[in-house]
Amino acid sequence: MMSHDASEGSRIAPDGGGLVIRQETADDHRAVREVHTRAFGESERVPGLVEALRVAEAALASMSFVATVDDRVVGHVLLSATRVDAPRRIVDVLCLSPLGVVPEFQCQGIGTQLIAYALEAADSQGVPLVFLEGSPRYYGTRGFEGASGAGFRSPSLRIPEAAFQVARLSAHEPWMTGTFVYSEAFWAFDCVGLRAPEE
Repeated sequence: MMSHDASEGSRIAPDGGGLVIRQETADDHRAVREVHTRAFGESERVPGLVEALRVAEAALASMSFVATVDDRVVGHVLLSATRVDAPRRIVDVLCLSPLGVVPEFQCQGIGTQLIAYALEAADSQGVPLVFLEGSPRYYGTRGFEGASGAGFRSPSLRIPEAAFQVARLSAHEPWMTGTFVYSEAFWAFDCVGLRAPEE
């Protein structure tokens, strides 16, 4: 789940000057809620998912990062614990979702830098795989590939095959294939796949 639509507004320096990516703190929670409310155009579903994932008990600790410009939180990315049901054993992995940037700072590379920072953090913790649902055109140049073609099964028929993406990190081994399993919060907030429009 991500947003990166174009919008006119504030600009960061071309070299990224003024942009800082750091670990989220409790003081950032209200600003992060605002980021996702504005990025996704809704008040509860995505911010609620973030809040649920922050406190969920899981085998891997979640990792949450904010992007700031002049001390203002303008973007956020969350990595949370999920699993792959591999033939040999359950593999603890991470899901990158949500990724949000406020509209006036979109299309300036902030999302790209948040993704890179998150993947590096996951890799440094020995996490073998990071999954997401998103645009292959966007994520395909940012470390991700089609998960189905890499040997993984989607957790829902409502996820378009092209949107089911994975990043294989340093700790990945060839036997680590199988079915990707979302944590309960993604189902509780209906943040898996696409729903058919109501008649």
